[in-house]
Amino acid sequence: MKVSVLGAGSWGTAIALQLARAGHEVRLWNRSQERVDDMCRERRNTRYLPDYPFPDSIHPTASLEEAIKDSKLVVFVVPSQVMRTVVLAAKSFLDPEVPICCASKGIEQGTLMTMEEVFRDALPVFFHAHLTFLAGPSFAKEVAAGLPTMVVVASRFTDVADTVGEAFHAGNFRAYHTDDIVGAELGGALKNIIAIACGIADGYGLGLNARAGLMTRGLAEITRLATKRGANPLTMLGLAGMGDLVLTCTGSLSRNRTVGVGLGKGQKLDDILEELGQVAEGVLTTKSAWALAQREGIDMPVLEQVYALLYEGKNVDQAVKDLFSRDRKAERG
Repeated sequence: MKVSVLGAGSWGTAIALQLARAGHEVRLWNRSQERVDDMCRERRNTRYLPDYPFPDSIHPTASLEEAIKDSKLVVFVVPSQVMRTVVLAAKSFLDPEVPICCASKGIEQGTLMTMEEVFRDALPVFFHAHLTFLAGPSFAKEVAAGLPTMVVVASRFTDVADTVGEAFHAGNFRAYHTDDIVGAELGGALKNIIAIACGIADGYGLGLNARAGLMTRGLAEITRLATKRGANPLTMLGLAGMGDLVLTCTGSLSRNRTVGVGLGKGQKLDDILEELGQVAEGVLTTKSAWALAQREGIDMPVLEQVYALLYEGKNVDQAVKDLFSRDRKAERG
């Protein structure tokens, strides 16, 4: 079928490649005509995934209308902080009977909305039943390469989740489904912050014990906030929770972990991001998540230290000292 992928960064490009691998005709949208021309000429995304040629079934375009027209699935894969802008721009071209899948993870600054809340706020109510959200451990480069990957599609309605999951499900790419959108969304967004913390620990030389402890206590923090917002705690033990957390905190391809490693080695954030050359969602999500935790009254000490490092000028020495000198408590507290 015809599928639209809106966003041609590394993750959007990888998704387009997987959907093409599944037998679909894919229109890959990017707002820059220059970059679209380059993708059409080179038949690959030379900026983000240059080693993975496009099959004939991928058609880059800079026109939202052209990208969306007659599609049977529309996948949004733009950075979370510009998601609302792109959704509003695309709204007049969307068919309310066609499933929408958001594959981006984050919390909108200012409103503190998850991506589901952004979509429900930006689109009329008759679109809401067809909203789905993709989560789980999935590095773009490995998806592009066709390596085994397991994800989960979250939707309020099983038949919609099945439709979208089936569209992705091919080859080594396995798509499960869940009705817990809140858990999938917050697990996917908040793990990026814990990955920054683990990267800081690695860059600072705290050792593997510290990394494992930060991951475990980080998962406890994510679970506290997610369940306060209505998530099923068991979701945090699945692909959108523990699965994505483990990958992002330990994998060498993790942009958020890379940011943390640089901070742990004493580099400046702006220098790290410039060298990275791509969006690390956890940096901005840290600010939104910190405000959300304050609003919900949830204790999140790892998040608090990452926030202080990124936005309050705190140094790593003091952050580590403050985190490890906290009062002792019950593990499940």
